[in-house]
Amino acid sequence: MIFSRRHFVAGASSLVLAGNGIVPSLAGQKEKKNLIIVMMRGGMDGLTAIPYIGDSTLSDERPSINVTKSTKITSDFAIHPKLKNFREQWDSGQATVLHATSIPYTGRSHFEGQNLMESGGLQPYSDFTGWLGRGMEASNQRALSISLPMPQLLRGNRDNDNFFPSSRPLPSTVIIDALQENYNGSELLQAAIDRVQKRPLSMSLGGSGTEDVVSLAKIAAKQMVHADGPSVAVFDLGGFDTHSFQGGDSGQHANELAKYDKTIGALKKYLGAEYDNTLVATLTEFGRTIAQNGGSGTEHGYGTALLMTGGMLQKSQVIGDWPGLKKSQRFEGRDLNATIDTRAAYASVMGYIFDRDHKFMCEKAFYGAVMPDMTKEIFG
Repeated sequence: MIFSRRHFVAGASSLVLAGNGIVPSLAGQKEKKNLIIVMMRGGMDGLTAIPYIGDSTLSDERPSINVTKSTKITSDFAIHPKLKNFREQWDSGQATVLHATSIPYTGRSHFEGQNLMESGGLQPYSDFTGWLGRGMEASNQRALSISLPMPQLLRGNRDNDNFFPSSRPLPSTVIIDALQENYNGSELLQAAIDRVQKRPLSMSLGGSGTEDVVSLAKIAAKQMVHADGPSVAVFDLGGFDTHSFQGGDSGQHANELAKYDKTIGALKKYLGAEYDNTLVATLTEFGRTIAQNGGSGTEHGYGTALLMTGGMLQKSQVIGDWPGLKKSQRFEGRDLNATIDTRAAYASVMGYIFDRDHKFMCEKAFYGAVMPDMTKEIFG
């Protein structure tokens, strides 16, 4: 489980939805399960989101960016004050934290790290597909991208059904009838036309404000509540690369956490009863250094936290083998160490939601990596 620089990470937000592979006529015969991934680009600081309060290390190492108004959830951990919806879901038994976790990458490059967090591999740029796309494909889940371009995370080995938001109207019925006659009533053509006619005109918004992410969450929820609607959604949030003026209770990193928090709050609100069949999990390329730098920020690190919410969770808990924050316990003397390979969690989550064996999911989505099955630990 192991991981150069600066502000290339955009603050834009976007949304991708993917179909669940259940044809409408059969949708009522199988319980629909939803998986939502929130990508946090830039290196989300797990020690800011879920601070360790078991000793004074963080307050000593982060004199001007330490979180002081957090809410205690266990004897050793607390929740950042901006994560209000996450806290509410924690209190209702619908939130879980995997702490001291990371993808197996220690290079601290955004470009390489983000490539690997999406591909699920060990060598940067060695594959153009993504772990979620491969997992969906192996489980007969049809992908439908509504962003341009489709994120690597959702790409499989076969062509997926891409839709790029457009202001152009759909073809008239006259043109459709002519196409059908020309292609001798092709069932494949009709199926393609049916899919196009059911798509919304726009499913992607630019910008980085809270209103944008709430709007995206509302759009996603309205599509996912349908039995034959998408079962996978991917949100893409940026802005977590806080090398300077990171802030503690408030500030840049807190603002980004607030956007994530608004997202999960809106998802729960607009999914309604369907939230009981939903899991929302975060994804980031690495964590940040334990000590603050001279610019009141943090540098690229290693270990971080994976946040999960949703009605599919049976209880709230912090999962992890805590390595400690003392100098001798840190990765390379500077970072929170990682004791959990996040890929094991994602494989377990996909296996549970896509109704596939954990070993099968490791083989198909993560190149046969041998990783522990965390299904019972996560879902109870």
